[in-house]
Amino acid sequence: MESLHAPWRIDYILGPKSPMGDQSLFTRIAQSSDDEANYVLFRGRTCYALLNAYPYNGGHLMVVPYRQTSEWNDLNDQELLELMHLVRRCQNALREVMRPQGFNIGVNLGRVAGAGVVEHLHVHVVPRWDGDVNFMPLIAGTSVVPEALKETAAKLRRVMEITTEKPY
Repeated sequence: MESLHAPWRIDYILGPKSPMGDQSLFTRIAQSSDDEANYVLFRGRTCYALLNAYPYNGGHLMVVPYRQTSEWNDLNDQELLELMHLVRRCQNALREVMRPQGFNIGVNLGRVAGAGVVEHLHVHVVPRWDGDVNFMPLIAGTSVVPEALKETAAKLRRVMEITTEKPY
């Protein structure tokens, strides 16, 4: 039997777990200045993008409004527009860096819909490749991410810094 090594997980396993309180995980990351430790890729005026620390696939990232809300209708027009622009920008960066063959882009609103952070809506952008689903998630309950998150984040940050988009 071969071993699967995921050394980046040890920090989470051994690290202290603090109660969330009134602030969501995403609000705490939004207010943090340690973008590298939080895998933040880009910060806009009303939203930011970060890699998912527990990804479904390599390159799985999320776009999150700074303001904590669980409902689309609570977002103002500027927040909603920047959220969608940043989703597109992230998809383009992933396409350039990782060359996926497709994407899953989606939002889970509410626990019954699969939201892990119910109180703070966010958009998932997941790059996909032919054959990227294998036996590991089904049999072992483990996903295989081919590159350390820190390395993927650094590559995406470089691309996103030089990417220019039309202002809205």
